[in-house]
Amino acid sequence: MRKVDVTVVGATGLVGRKMVQVLQERKFPVGRLGLFASKQSVGKELEFNGKQYKVQELDSKEFDGYELALFAAGASVSKEFAPEAVRRQTLVVDNSSAFRLEKDVPLVVPEVNKEAIFHHHGIIANPNCSTIQLVVVLKPLHDLYRIKRVVVSTYQSVTGAGKKAIDQLTNEIAKQPVLKKKFPHAIAYNCLPHIDEFSEDGYTKEEHKMMKETKKIMGDDSIQISATCVRVPVYGGHSESVNIEFEKGFEVNEVRDLLAHSPGIVLQDNPNENLYPMPIWAYERDEVFVGRIRRDETLRNGLNLWIVADNLRKGAATNAVQIAEAWLANS
Repeated sequence: MRKVDVTVVGATGLVGRKMVQVLQERKFPVGRLGLFASKQSVGKELEFNGKQYKVQELDSKEFDGYELALFAAGASVSKEFAPEAVRRQTLVVDNSSAFRLEKDVPLVVPEVNKEAIFHHHGIIANPNCSTIQLVVVLKPLHDLYRIKRVVVSTYQSVTGAGKKAIDQLTNEIAKQPVLKKKFPHAIAYNCLPHIDEFSEDGYTKEEHKMMKETKKIMGDDSIQISATCVRVPVYGGHSESVNIEFEKGFEVNEVRDLLAHSPGIVLQDNPNENLYPMPIWAYERDEVFVGRIRRDETLRNGLNLWIVADNLRKGAATNAVQIAEAWLANS
């Protein structure tokens, strides 16, 4: 592939650092690399392909000459700077929630709707981390059996909430003072059914993201989906318990075989050998792991399964780089 001048916005955050790492690991053909962040991070250095790169303060003029920008700096930064990047002929792959539900912005998981990449107007949105791993598994099932309804409960790690969340968990486990709390309650030895702000209907914004984004990515508003999102004291990797109702009948072994041969999925489903997906096995992996596949006997055409993925990789950085790879291959 030809070389591309790339910038990472929010390069010193958890997702930004992971983007730099994934660009290197996947040998994305980076020409010039620009690393941008807030004033507090200016002057810090990150390594890429054996060289040290200094982090610069984000300024709209800095996008000049860059063909691709990976944004990992939050919705407010994206809303301010992504349009400026587009005006300078830079393609933006944005990891925030800023543009995900806008009608003319593709929301993409390459294993599910790669074709949407080629209908962008300068911005391509990276979905919510929990949504990404869910739809990778739902897509092949929907194509064969047609999904009527999904009920998903998430078990989301603290890395999804940033460094402050990691520090809170670490300090609470060590029984050290927590100077800057990320969560309203203790996260160590606890589970918080509270991710993002609550809406008037009792759901959180995180839950609304999953429900709305899934329909958009799958391209089917008829899919009914209900979500409960929970933060758990795990350092990395999101897990999901998923109950699905299909229009068509299925055989459990057929489902296993289908998922085992679907892109981006690793089947781990042998309970007799204690084999099932866990966050410690998904760590630093780009695949989505699925197991505990079994029929729901209370429903006609009902299925239960368990999904795990590394939320910083497939749930964020890797998915963004995969979008960039698909765009470059077809550009």
